Amino acid sequence: MPGMANGLVIIAVVVLTLVRQVRPQRVSTDAKGWWVLPAVLVFLAVREPGLIDPAHPAVSAGLLAGGVLAGLATGAAWAWSSRVWADESGEIWAQGSRATAAIWLGGAALRLGLHGLGALAGVHQGSSATMVTVAAVLLARTAVLLHRVHGIRPAYRVTAGG
Repeated sequence: MPGMANGLVIIAVVVLTLVRQVRPQRVSTDAKGWWVLPAVLVFLAVREPGLIDPAHPAVSAGLLAGGVLAGLATGAAWAWSSRVWADESGEIWAQGSRATAAIWLGGAALRLGLHGLGALAGVHQGSSATMVTVAAVLLARTAVLLHRVHGIRPAYRVTAGG
């Protein structure tokens, strides 16, 4: 997939994710495929050449690792800043807050800062590194959100007979 198509995939995923954060979303506690979208993004990134700049492999790998760590931190902070609640029927809901938007902006600034450092060092960074970072954000966000949701669910069940 050429760089332009990778960029469009990144933009589509980010826009879809941000738009969904504005409205309350029901959270499924038995979601088994929550890791699929991040896995697809990593697969698309890894299959393309240019994830690591061959002219600067150590610096390029360090920037990639920094991007993944920044993505994991952004995703975890995003999940902790989201409002999570149970309604009267026991359904779990989540909605992003103003803090969530600030965290997204901060995460984007971190990614741009890493990209700027790479440019100053002469490291070519393609869209594949950004795809891996977005995958890390989504993976951490969903994992932390599901952890929070499991803390809300009661550890007992009310039965009809007792």
